[in-house]
Amino acid sequence: MCSGCHGIGGYRTVFPEVYHVPKLGGQHAAYLVKALQEYKAGSRSHPSMKAIAAGLSDQDMADLAAYYASDATKAAAK
Repeated sequence: MCSGCHGIGGYRTVFPEVYHVPKLGGQHAAYLVKALQEYKAGSRSHPSMKAIAAGLSDQDMADLAAYYASDATKAAAK
C-alpha cells in the first residue's frame, strides 16, 4: 500500500494540493513511527495519510517502520 505513492522517486500527488511525496525506503524507523502516530492523532494534516494511519495499530506502525528502514527497501530502490 505505501509503495504505491512512497516508492516512486520524485512522485507528486495533487490531492489535496500538489504535494511532494517522500520516499520511505531508508528513513529511520523512529521517524516513520512518529509520523504515523502524528497522522493518527491529527497533529499532522494530510487526508489520505490520516485515513490510512487511523486503521493502524502500534504494532502495524512498528512493523511498517522496520520494513521501510531496512536494507531490503534500500536495495530495491536501486
